Amino acid sequence: MAGLSGVLVVDKPAGWTSHDVVARLRGIAHTRRIGHAGTLDPMATGVLVVLIGRATRAAEFAEAQVKGYEARIRFGLTTDTLDIEGRVLSESGIRPGPEALRAVLPRFTGRIEQIPPMYSAIKVGGRRLYEIARAGGEVERKAREVYITKLDCAGPLPDGDYELSIECTKGTYIRSLCADIGEALGCGACMSALRRTYSGEYRLRGAVGLETLAERGVEPFLRGVDSVFASRPELVLSGARAERTARNGGELRAEAEDGEYRVYSESGEFLLLGAVKNGVLRTVKSFFEVD
Repeated sequence: MAGLSGVLVVDKPAGWTSHDVVARLRGIAHTRRIGHAGTLDPMATGVLVVLIGRATRAAEFAEAQVKGYEARIRFGLTTDTLDIEGRVLSESGIRPGPEALRAVLPRFTGRIEQIPPMYSAIKVGGRRLYEIARAGGEVERKAREVYITKLDCAGPLPDGDYELSIECTKGTYIRSLCADIGEALGCGACMSALRRTYSGEYRLRGAVGLETLAERGVEPFLRGVDSVFASRPELVLSGARAERTARNGGELRAEAEDGEYRVYSESGEFLLLGAVKNGVLRTVKSFFEVD
């Protein structure tokens, strides 16, 4: 009998780690096969994509989806964690005007390099960077390439902070982005708030809070794993023989253009993510339930 499986879009509350959310959902869903697709810092809120059961096979694809954020940046303040929850390192009291801020944003749009913050979960020599940082240490980190598709600003807000609207690829540290913008303006900066508004096709308006999930369970809110691949076209197999070949990992002739497809049986069951090349369909990853 197939177990619980699917995608859950959670509105992560502030103060919870992504691991905390997964642990809570294990208790609610009564299953251990759960993972998330893209870590959020404890102070951050918003879209956390959670994969349950066989849907965990889609983790690498869900993690790679483009992500959107609304972040607040506070100028004139730097901290060891690059956000307002950290230990203050400097206070300049300088707050740039909107024209100065907008002038530097193009430097941080497109393909850029970031140095991961010490307070992050990356492992160096078998230890998490945040563990080293909490012990008072610091190690050299290699710059990583990320891509920022969109970067806009609004403000200043009544408290003097600005709001950044960001769309970026996997692995982008918004805290680092805020600190780097502050450095470029010569006044220092840190992140004062962060909310993930979307991850791929999953939007905040469709996210569910933990309290609701605790009250009603996860099943009413589960989406099919094929929703991870909503941007790919669908391909329906014709006949039991073709379906059997696909389930066995075999190749099939396909009258379709080259590219990746969501592949379904005639009955509508999502079977796999497939790739067509030169009229031949091959399995990229299967998602049908197995006995």
